[in-house]
Amino acid sequence: MSRRTIDIAFPKAKVAVFLDGCFWHGCPQHATSPKANADWWRQKLDRNISRDRETTAHLVAAGWTVLRFWEHENPVAVAADIAAAVAATHGSDTEQS
Repeated sequence: MSRRTIDIAFPKAKVAVFLDGCFWHGCPQHATSPKANADWWRQKLDRNISRDRETTAHLVAAGWTVLRFWEHENPVAVAADIAAAVAATHGSDTEQS
C-alpha cells in the first residue's frame, strides 16, 4: 500500500480523522461529474473512493478507529463526534499529536 496521510491523528487513542471533500471523495449528496474528459474523471474519482476504502480497512485492521466526515458537515458536531471517539478509546485525555 502506498503512503497515506491521516488528516488528524490521535496516536495514543488510535483515532484517525479524515475530512473528505465532496467532489474528490464522492459525497452522495454533493458529488458532481465533470462533462469534459468524463471517462478520465470518473476513473480518477473512483480510484479516490477505492483508496479511501482501502485506507480505512488498513487502519481498522491495525486497531485504529477511523472517522470520516464530509466537508459540508457541521464543524461543531464533527468536533463533538471526534472528542467522543477519543474519550471512548483513550479516557478523557484528548491531547492531539
